[in-house]
Amino acid sequence: MTGKRNGILKVDYYDITNASTSVKQGPSVGKAAIGGPFSLIDHNGKPVTEKDFFGKWTVVYFGFTHCPDICPDELQKLAAAVDKIKETSGIEIVPVFISVDPERDTVEQVGEYVKEFHPNLIGLTASPEEIKKTARAYRVYYMKTEEEGSDYLVDHSIVMYLMDPKMEFVKFFGKNNDVDMLTDGIIKEIKQYKKVKA
Repeated sequence: MTGKRNGILKVDYYDITNASTSVKQGPSVGKAAIGGPFSLIDHNGKPVTEKDFFGKWTVVYFGFTHCPDICPDELQKLAAAVDKIKETSGIEIVPVFISVDPERDTVEQVGEYVKEFHPNLIGLTASPEEIKKTARAYRVYYMKTEEEGSDYLVDHSIVMYLMDPKMEFVKFFGKNNDVDMLTDGIIKEIKQYKKVKA
């Protein structure tokens, strides 16, 4: 119960405890609310939704093609890890790049960009509204900075998301993971997942 006494808002301890418990638990206990439906366009101009990735293990990275160093470094790391995972465990990972700069990242631009990193890397872009919706679902932060004419950077979260074959979030990997840590971490998560499902 909340109520006012002498002009001071009084909140019951019970309410606070309840609210903080439900915030901690999120929509489903033990699973972070990351991911969800999206409707984007791939680097070949084909409409793509999350359902196109069902049945596959996917690693999703949000970035932009004009990124000077961080995105290329992260995508090279992801490409190396994808090859290493296949080599050491036989597991196929689908690497996915989602642009947070829809104004400049056209289908053609994204197509040229993903070719530089891995033959299986799928590049996705869309309208600013769709990108905003997808970024929100994945809890990704991005914001334009240093605008000089048409030249600007996009500040964004540097995270890779491992998604299971139902496109449900399993684990995220930050910038501090090198290729080996990323490879081992992904293999470990997939093995654990398979053990639980067995």
